[in-house]
Amino acid sequence: MPRYEPKQIEPKWQQFWDANQTFTTSNEPREDSTGKSYILDMFPYPSGSGLHVGHPEGYTATDIIARYHRMRGKHVLHPMGWDAFGLPAEQHAINTGTHPRVTTYQNIDNFRRQLKMLGFSYDWTREISTTDEDYYRWTQWIFLQLYDTWYDADYEWTDANGKKRIGKGRPISELPIPENVVETHLAPGDPPGDVAIATRRYQDAHRLAYQSDAPVNWCPELGTVLANEEVTAEGLSDRGGFPVERRSLRQWMLRITSYAERLLTELDDVDWPESVKILQRNWIGKSIGAEVDFFVDAENNATQFAEWKADRAANGLPASPEPNVLRVYTTRPDTLFGATYMVVAPEHDIVDSITTDEQKAEVEEYRRKAALKSDLDRTDLAKGKSGVFTGAYAVNPVNEERIPIWIADYVLISYGTGAIMAVPAHDERDLEFAQTFSINVIEVVDSGSDDVDNIGFTGNGTAINSGKYTGTPTAEFKKQIAAELNESGLGKAATNYRLRDWLFSRQRYWGEPFPIWHELDDEGKPTGHVRPVAEDELPVTLPNMEDFKPKGTPDPPLSWAPDEWLYQTAEDGTRLKRETNSMPQWAGSCWYYLRFADNKNSDKFIDPEMEKYWLPVDLYIGGAEHAVLHLLYSRFWHKVLFDCGHVSTEEPFQKLINQGMILGENNEKMSKSRGNVVNPDDVVREYGADSLRLYEMFMGPLDQVKPWSTKGVEGVHRFLGRAWRLIVDDQAEEIALCSAVQDASMNEEQERVLHKTIKGVTDDIEKFSFNTAISKMMEFTNFFTGQQVRSKSAMESFVLLLAPFAPHVAEELWQVLGHNESLTYAPWPSYDDSKIVEAEIEIPVQVNGKMRAKIKIPVDADQATMQSLAENNDAIKPQLEGKTIVKVICVPKRMVNFVVKG
Repeated sequence: MPRYEPKQIEPKWQQFWDANQTFTTSNEPREDSTGKSYILDMFPYPSGSGLHVGHPEGYTATDIIARYHRMRGKHVLHPMGWDAFGLPAEQHAINTGTHPRVTTYQNIDNFRRQLKMLGFSYDWTREISTTDEDYYRWTQWIFLQLYDTWYDADYEWTDANGKKRIGKGRPISELPIPENVVETHLAPGDPPGDVAIATRRYQDAHRLAYQSDAPVNWCPELGTVLANEEVTAEGLSDRGGFPVERRSLRQWMLRITSYAERLLTELDDVDWPESVKILQRNWIGKSIGAEVDFFVDAENNATQFAEWKADRAANGLPASPEPNVLRVYTTRPDTLFGATYMVVAPEHDIVDSITTDEQKAEVEEYRRKAALKSDLDRTDLAKGKSGVFTGAYAVNPVNEERIPIWIADYVLISYGTGAIMAVPAHDERDLEFAQTFSINVIEVVDSGSDDVDNIGFTGNGTAINSGKYTGTPTAEFKKQIAAELNESGLGKAATNYRLRDWLFSRQRYWGEPFPIWHELDDEGKPTGHVRPVAEDELPVTLPNMEDFKPKGTPDPPLSWAPDEWLYQTAEDGTRLKRETNSMPQWAGSCWYYLRFADNKNSDKFIDPEMEKYWLPVDLYIGGAEHAVLHLLYSRFWHKVLFDCGHVSTEEPFQKLINQGMILGENNEKMSKSRGNVVNPDDVVREYGADSLRLYEMFMGPLDQVKPWSTKGVEGVHRFLGRAWRLIVDDQAEEIALCSAVQDASMNEEQERVLHKTIKGVTDDIEKFSFNTAISKMMEFTNFFTGQQVRSKSAMESFVLLLAPFAPHVAEELWQVLGHNESLTYAPWPSYDDSKIVEAEIEIPVQVNGKMRAKIKIPVDADQATMQSLAENNDAIKPQLEGKTIVKVICVPKRMVNFVVKG
């Protein structure tokens, strides 16, 4: 008896698709192509545990669209690959002794097996892994483009699409070199008057990829630096729960802040969820205010301050403040007269030079404790404020009052300038700090209301206690003070961004090596100069190593790589040492969408014609957890490549959808520790891949969080069984067409149900409403199951509708219906709107507001016809006999209500 048997059907069609390369996509479209469609999943990290049922949700959604678009004649690119570098494989290597490459590729094999098991229509000829040498060769090449680029914020140009722009990434060779570069950029130990060295240092200070001594989250146990997002509020690593401390390390940084404004404004050009756009806008964090310089008056020397002020008036505000000057950024320059103290981050460079001998021990102890806290912990508003006085004072530039300089951990070196002017009367944090340490509080903004206390007021008002500005409204005061500061060289109007430059170094082995050499002096010590690896020498491959275990110091594992890898002598005789940090996992995922379009090209990272044809990605689906980092980093790299002329589009991903999380059956996030992880292998073994795919789409709207239910899988499995029996004779010995399926014309009702289903499923797929599309197919199945004759053409249309959702059973049914070719490229069914219109509709009939019957009426029936049909209904007649009809309410196409008495 030919029951629905997914264990037989699904492997058969998976083998067929593989053997026939059904989903292999040529870069040349078919002559009848209706346009390109690039559909992409956020590619996964191949973990050792494999997929759980949450992963296939987004993959199924993209697969439905890919299959649907093929049937609509689109030229579909639907690839898959692996974001395979990263910490877990290296930790596994440390724990087990298995090389991370071995573990990684074993995991990839398992992931690939699972994805093929689920019937996803990926073009596997385009498969890439970020760990492949021919892939990370181009990751290193892109890094060199960043290294060789500076951002000219004032450059006016017209892009390849004819759009006029201001601001562009330009070759470092085009960076104007100031005449006084020798005076400003020679470092101690450099040959006196050496213009070439000074020029190199000036260029290095402007590159998009640069080195900096950055305070970082250092985890000794993991042996690497962690991003802020990888540190818990308790100051532990999110992976492993190990202690994290703050250290200053020489790191590679990417100057993403140069692109902050473009990253912000060009969000308007993409079709993304507003929630994701808001997250990115908030992360970029644009604000308008002023930069103000405060002279550090360590010796209470009025003459020094006067000389400094005169020099500023003559020469203007310098690009960077002098060593004895604190620069702050404030959104409220109108409150400068209320600044009664200053706070600098414990990591600020100036702390060492300004702290008095009397305060040194206390300051050092405070800095040590602050280094053990996470940024989240330090900025928690619910916690009491702590701090230490440095013993130094600064001069408020608007009233020349000396104000104390404190260090406090609620000020972060990573935000703004790492220093603030504190106005306790009009800032909650500053007020709490001032009250804790008995610091003066001066009101400088009048709220204008007797009901609102000026102290604690943070809105706009009128200036008080502000010298000649007293009585000036806030908005006008901001303009006036910014202009005066600019004129006197003490400050200027400024735009600030919460976004910080991207810390791009990791102290790990299992990551992309940097294509950078460090120059060494005669004693083998770094000179501070670097030089890029020549492009024809890429990729810089990882050396063979067996020992990856961190030594408890910031020295990366590559520091003890073999000398033949680590050192080289250049043609000019300079001794060189490789960069031993590696790139973060984000690097490879920043540009993989480009490589998919041309993954076999050994001459370019992508052929320009392929880029112009396939980009941007038309549909990108992935988790909302990537809303900021991955998506922001990818956009940044893409814009740099755009400025350099390597890509032709402003944005990489035109449409973005975030799938909702699938929770465990206990309504909690799936995790091994909770014991609620559901393995798709188990579900497929029991119910089949089509049932899993269909259920994950039937659970609810794609973007919502939903709990898993095994009973729900059973329900859609039963539906597929009904769909099978709709077409297959389940009483025959062999698979054969059901006798009810005939080459027969449809009656009016059957036609209406068919065309209504086609239209409904089509519209729902276009809206990504997959759950309601499945409901419509269930309704179709229920209706036609009750029909003694089922038109073969109707069954064919139904199978084609089902195909994107449950492709294995659809292929089998298509074959049962007499087709020898795969339905992958069969035309999508069409519908006729005129056949959807119903000749009759059913409406309720009420008597005194209570429903007593339902009747069928012509869809265009007038009120007299509606009333007549209702009065003659067998159930209504007894309700009206012997009674007086006071009123008849007829709502066209909706209802009839008789108001009676007696």
